[in-house]
Amino acid sequence: MTRDDIRNIAIIAHVDHGKTTLVDALLKQSNTFRDAQAMGTTIMDSNEIERERGITIFAKNAAIEWKGIKINIVDTPGHADFGGEVERVMNLVDGCLLLVDAKEGPMPQTKFVLKKALEAGHKIIVVINKIDKKDARPSWVVDKTFDLFIDLGATDEQARFPVLYASAINGVAGTSQEMASMKGIEPILDSVVEYISGPSGDPADPLQISVVNIFYDNYKGRVAIGRVVNGVAKNGMQVKHVKRDGSEKLGKITALQIFKGLGRVDAQEVNAGEIVAVAGIEDAHIGESFVDPLEGKALPVMSIEDPTVKMTFGANTSPFAGKEGEYSTARHLKERLERELLNDVALRMEKGEGDSQFIISGRGELHLAILIEKMRREGYELQASRPQVIFKEKEGVVMEPFEAVSTECPDTFSGIVIEKMGKRRGEMKDMKVENGTSFMEFEIPTRGLIGYRSEFLTDTKGQGVLNTLLLGYREKVGDVTAGGHGAMISMEQGETMGYALTNLQDRGGMFVGPGVQVYVGMVIGENSRNEDMDVNPCKEKRLSNMRSKGDGASVALEPPRHMTLEMCLEFLADDELLEVTPKSLRIRKTILDPVRRKRAGMQTETS
Repeated sequence: MTRDDIRNIAIIAHVDHGKTTLVDALLKQSNTFRDAQAMGTTIMDSNEIERERGITIFAKNAAIEWKGIKINIVDTPGHADFGGEVERVMNLVDGCLLLVDAKEGPMPQTKFVLKKALEAGHKIIVVINKIDKKDARPSWVVDKTFDLFIDLGATDEQARFPVLYASAINGVAGTSQEMASMKGIEPILDSVVEYISGPSGDPADPLQISVVNIFYDNYKGRVAIGRVVNGVAKNGMQVKHVKRDGSEKLGKITALQIFKGLGRVDAQEVNAGEIVAVAGIEDAHIGESFVDPLEGKALPVMSIEDPTVKMTFGANTSPFAGKEGEYSTARHLKERLERELLNDVALRMEKGEGDSQFIISGRGELHLAILIEKMRREGYELQASRPQVIFKEKEGVVMEPFEAVSTECPDTFSGIVIEKMGKRRGEMKDMKVENGTSFMEFEIPTRGLIGYRSEFLTDTKGQGVLNTLLLGYREKVGDVTAGGHGAMISMEQGETMGYALTNLQDRGGMFVGPGVQVYVGMVIGENSRNEDMDVNPCKEKRLSNMRSKGDGASVALEPPRHMTLEMCLEFLADDELLEVTPKSLRIRKTILDPVRRKRAGMQTETS
């Protein structure tokens, strides 16, 4: 049975192709808000980190009414590192709006999200967005998108996709490329109603609800978001909770809600096909199901692709531990990481070497960096190691993850990009130059890509764009001869002095300015030579009785390099750690004492 009064859709696209902006236009023009509430942009990006970075990290639900039909919309992340969010959302919806930039065309992440949607058998509506760009080429983009559908094995029905043209930021869309003929966003809503079928499910069958997302409510506790696949869900009813390992447990629905606008409203009874929020099942996890206690059959457990990058998290052991954070013990760290695992199915956690160390695996550097950023904002202190790839062994052969990399930069910088990618075992697959801009595609081991993003931006003077997509595991290639770096390491504990930093800045780039507290073993700058150097940043100028006219002439002290979290993670060497607190990011050596560090280095060389 198919319901005609509901449509469940996901909005999928490459990062920065306008998904959240399109949702803004849909919400505003469907009269979901009173005018006073509709002010502002990227309404769905409610998280602080999402607003700062301008990217969507967590999939979110909203619902709008259009011509008597309820449309449940799920806004998904566009970044490859958050692909786990996209994979599980496919179980929630019946169709997708695929946004493609009218200039750039299909990008690596477009391929990933479209592949997941086609595998789920969904009907796709293609929206060519940003047609107001001066160098937009919508006809070329439609052809490229069709080629992508064929390459990914779309069925004949899926390949006959409807095409709409839009400028989400202006809130207009239409079936032709002419912006002048567009009046509002209504054509997209009409197409959703026309082309995407309503959800199927039989209300007469025993209850089945799939759990796709989890969040916490201060009053209701743990709330599971899922879809009523079959049957009727009722507030207060008994259900059987089927876990991932097949074990079963009885529970009771204490609150049942459906989505309306950006919020949720209470419901007493919900029929098959609707997206619901269920409270009362305390230990519910993503991928599990709630079924009828007597006749209900469990739904298939959701499978998620394995992580490719790991880092070691540990309790902060620096001399400044516990001074800036609220939670700094290993117990606090373990509890917080376990809580994150419940919400993020793409993360994995294993025990580290000591009691206070945990190995966290994720989809990429950004995936783990966002986790660290969330924790430090919540008041946690921790130390993290350099990101490392996860190797696998298959029939005696060591395998490693590979990624497809597409770069875009002014043609004058293409030489340095090709040289750096070659050193990192990157293999060029394609290159074209249009209007002075080089578009290059490489295949490179993930190992070679770690630490390259900030270097790429420096090499291209900030004008380059780099996108990646995981290709899967292949046989391990040889060593990556990526350019290493030397560090300036403090040999004193105390406050940095301008006099000392003035002398040190000739040796390389500084990470700290004057008046900053440092400790022995803390990295305070990058050495211009490829070797570590112990320095004293706390040295004061000795005053004398005799002064000449030129004595103590002011020397310009250059501002220190501002290191973001991602830059710090990319800078880390194998023998370094990143100390993360709510107020500071400090790079330090794993072994702080210089004598012990030198001894350990000599032992490593001899072995």
